Amino acid sequence: MSKRRIKKAVKRVKNLPSGSNLLKYSVNKLKHYTYKATKSTKVAYPNSIMLEVTNHCNLRCITCPREYVYGHEMAKGFMPIEQLKKVVDEAYPYVDSIGLTGLGETLMYKQIEEAVDYIRSKNEGIIIFISINAHLPNSVEVASKLADKIDTIQISMDGVDDTYETVRLKSNYQFFIDNVTQIAAHAKDKRADVMFNFVAVKENYHQMYNIVEVASEVGVQYVNITPFNVASVTAHDIDYYKLFMTTDFKNQLKKAKQKATGLGNVEFTVWDFESQEGFQKCVFPWSHYYISWDGYMTPCCAKPFPKELNFGNVFKDGLLHCLNTPDYRYFREQWYKNETPKFCEKCHMIDMPAIDMDLDAPVLEQTEHNGIRFDQV
Repeated sequence: MSKRRIKKAVKRVKNLPSGSNLLKYSVNKLKHYTYKATKSTKVAYPNSIMLEVTNHCNLRCITCPREYVYGHEMAKGFMPIEQLKKVVDEAYPYVDSIGLTGLGETLMYKQIEEAVDYIRSKNEGIIIFISINAHLPNSVEVASKLADKIDTIQISMDGVDDTYETVRLKSNYQFFIDNVTQIAAHAKDKRADVMFNFVAVKENYHQMYNIVEVASEVGVQYVNITPFNVASVTAHDIDYYKLFMTTDFKNQLKKAKQKATGLGNVEFTVWDFESQEGFQKCVFPWSHYYISWDGYMTPCCAKPFPKELNFGNVFKDGLLHCLNTPDYRYFREQWYKNETPKFCEKCHMIDMPAIDMDLDAPVLEQTEHNGIRFDQV
């Protein structure tokens, strides 16, 4: 577990609900453990939820599923603030963390500060997370207002200079860096951690090392690397995952980790490449439940398209009801059998083989002799 996650866990433990709410919270935790121990497909009130406050966005990133067929067909909008509050009311006092994010740009949601304040009024210890692109004219202003109210400001950072603009279409790298520098300064010594999230694709993976350097320079404390997920990207098939098996990709990842270790002021984390692939690698049937802007319970954040699959509407039927519909329980039954639902095909959890990264091993240099390539320390 990373230092950042440990810090969040400690903060949560120190600020658990009190009085009768602590009893409700504890009973709900016991239900979780009981259901898990008996391999039930039923779940208790959730520990964590993701509320897609909007799926509108000001950029058009090649890594984003909203830019492909499923995204083109989805309805777009903003979550009504009163409905958001109703979901929070039902989730409290059981919930430990709430993400106010989704396919869109979180800071386009005009009621974001009101939403944060409402959650915080419920309990000081609920972990609140947002993900932003830091590319709106008011990004710095809004993020600075939230810096002492939320726990993580994740910023999408998919390259440096021209590469950034190649991956994140309609962007301006210098504008982005200026905004990030100011956001990090405002968040210094405040509640919120600032983190870069880097989605590795063929256009940018050679810059993972540079991302760590930039984070150190602008005051971003954390860098997380995750591979491109083609689950809902109709332009690519699973052959794309071969990129992450190459020696060059592994070397670039090692160099980035070594750079972070040497700098000492950036914590470097990496998506779990090494666990065995399969549906049981996925945590989403059991946590981080994703609710679309219009109230639909969808399977996950990688493919949050209600028209393709949903388990009911939380606004109409309630959170716990949607979590335990017959369809959702069958979905979890497939998880126990490690049988991949058709909806989940192409996901990197399922269709990308386990890869031995061995990030602490020496970097392999590739040499060539008589037209044959060799890897050597």
